Amino acid sequence: MLNENYVTFEIGKAKHIALVAHDGKKKELIEWCDKNKEILKGHFLCGTGTTARLIAEKTGLPVKGYNSGPLGGDQQVGAKIVEGQIDFMIFLWDPLEAQPHDPDVRALSRIAVLYDIPTANNLATADFMLKSEFMNSTYERKVENFNKTIQDRVEKMK
Repeated sequence: MLNENYVTFEIGKAKHIALVAHDGKKKELIEWCDKNKEILKGHFLCGTGTTARLIAEKTGLPVKGYNSGPLGGDQQVGAKIVEGQIDFMIFLWDPLEAQPHDPDVRALSRIAVLYDIPTANNLATADFMLKSEFMNSTYERKVENFNKTIQDRVEKMK
């Protein structure tokens, strides 16, 4: 623990990476994964339904698939972040296309920030993250101590 208001979590050398892309960005993410598969094969990969399946089929990388985004996949990925099972996310969202599940997209982004998860929303950032010195080492991230936050809120409401 850094102090009573925060806790630290270690991201190990082998990262648990979520791969998510809107339809208009799937081709880009698949090509990026194929180009970087030598690096990615040393990590645990997961993603939302269609994206995970397409990446696995086109690159040969093993990718655990959750539901498609509109069917709750974004929420599943968010839950895995909260549970500490995802430490890194590439989420290529399409800024030019409205999505029927935009509230879920926003919630996933909020959870990633709240839990201090490195996140790339474009290929340039994904490249920088993948080439970072931290990809081959451990990293400690700092997260608010939510147990203390809840305890403090309960005390104030008594």
